[in-house]
Order: sequence, then C-alpha cells, then structure tokens
Amino acid sequence: MASHIGRRKFLATLLGGAAAAWPLAARAQRAALPVIGYLNYGSPESDTPRLTGLRRGLNQSGYVEGRNLVIEYRWAGNQADRLPASAADLVQLRVAVIVAAGALPALAAKAATTSIPIVFLVGADPTQLGLVASLNRPGGNLTGVNVFVGELGAKGLALLHELVPSATWGDIFFNNRIERLIELAARHAIPTMYLSREFVAAGGLISYGISLIEQYRQVGLYTGRILKGEKPADLPVIQATKLELTINLKTAKALGLQIPDRLLALADEVIE
Repeated sequence: MASHIGRRKFLATLLGGAAAAWPLAARAQRAALPVIGYLNYGSPESDTPRLTGLRRGLNQSGYVEGRNLVIEYRWAGNQADRLPASAADLVQLRVAVIVAAGALPALAAKAATTSIPIVFLVGADPTQLGLVASLNRPGGNLTGVNVFVGELGAKGLALLHELVPSATWGDIFFNNRIERLIELAARHAIPTMYLSREFVAAGGLISYGISLIEQYRQVGLYTGRILKGEKPADLPVIQATKLELTINLKTAKALGLQIPDRLLALADEVIE
C-alpha cells in the first residue's frame, strides 16, 4: 500500500514538473525562431495589401509567420516623429531583418542601425534619399524595391486629364488612407487617380502604377534571402517595371463619367 502511494506521488511530481516545463519550452522555441521587424508610417487598418504581399513572399521563401518566423510590428500612426523610437525598439530587440515600408521608415531604420539588414520599399530614388550607394551595388546594410512613384504620378495625372481636364492631385500622405480616401472621393463625387490597383479594387476610379501586393511580395522574397544568409550589399535594388492601368466602371458610372474607348483599350484590368 505504501509503495503504491509512493508511486502516485512520484508520478504526480513528474507530471507536475513536465507541465511547468511546457511554457518554458514554448518560450524557448519561440525565441529560437528568426524574428523580423516591420516598420511603417501608417496604421494596421491601412496595411492589408502590403502585409498580404510581404507574407506571400516570405511564404515562397519557406517562412510562415507563427510557424517558423516571428514578425514584430511597429506602426507610427501617421506621426513621423514616432518612427525613430520605433526603429530603435526593433534594434534593441535584435531582429534579424527590418522591413521598412516607405521612405520615412527606411530613413529612420537606417539612422538606428548600421548592422541589422534593412529591406525597404520606396517611391523615390533610394540613391538620392541616401539609402544606398547605387542601385546595382547598394553597399551597407540596405536594399529593397524602388517603384518610382514620382514619375508614375505624372503619367497618371496625364491619364486622369483625359477624364477630368482640370484635375490636380498627389501626396504620399494619402497612401496610408485607402479606405478613407475612397469613401470621401465617393461622397463628394471627386474623380481620383491612384498609384496602385488596390485602391481601384476597393472602389476607386482609376489607377496607373504598381500592385502593392506584388511589390511587397518582392520585399518578402528579399527578406527571405537575407534570412538564409545573403547580404543586402549584394542584392541590387529592384526597380518596378510592371505598370498596370486599372479602371472601375461601377465607380465611373456612379460619378457620371463616360470612360473613353481609348482608355478602355489601354486598360490592363477593367473592374465591372
């Protein structure tokens, strides 16, 4: 009888110790996973296309968030003065890579570290921004994707003038406010040209430019390559070459606009 009680106590002690060790094991496993930082000027609500593309590229590289990768997110809430502290926080966490979504986050990340690799997506020439030494040989700890938003804006405005000759528009401020901007444009019946198809898919009128999902997929692929040991200095800056003209006919009808046949013929995608 005594030996039976002793065995029960031994088993209870053994199981209790194992149960206590499980959380420690889970934390250790999480700590062993590679961690990347994501730094953006905007907010989580406006980031769905970017994060969809980023995760797609990471997945194609063999990294799945929550399975073999951890992502630490930092959003500045559209307040640029918060970016330096957020970048410093990611550096303090010793993340393996920082993904910088835009010029301001990239500059903040660059100022925060010269050793942690940084993968950016920017709309202006990264050499003029001082992010890299050259597009083909970035040098240092930064590389990424350049979408030349400034040049695209001029072409997009020319296309919009075919619909609305008096139109003027364009500011990076709006890039993190997709849903709000589309809502206000519809409420006030303002024809609006956007720089990515995601705006038009969400109800905007017309866009000429890049797909945010596709370009952030490229960011994810570069991040995956760096996690596997490649260096940013050896990865040329990717220049977006695939430009798309997308038109939303439903929105055009709501605005009382007739899309010229020439624009319909040029369109890569027409949303009915």
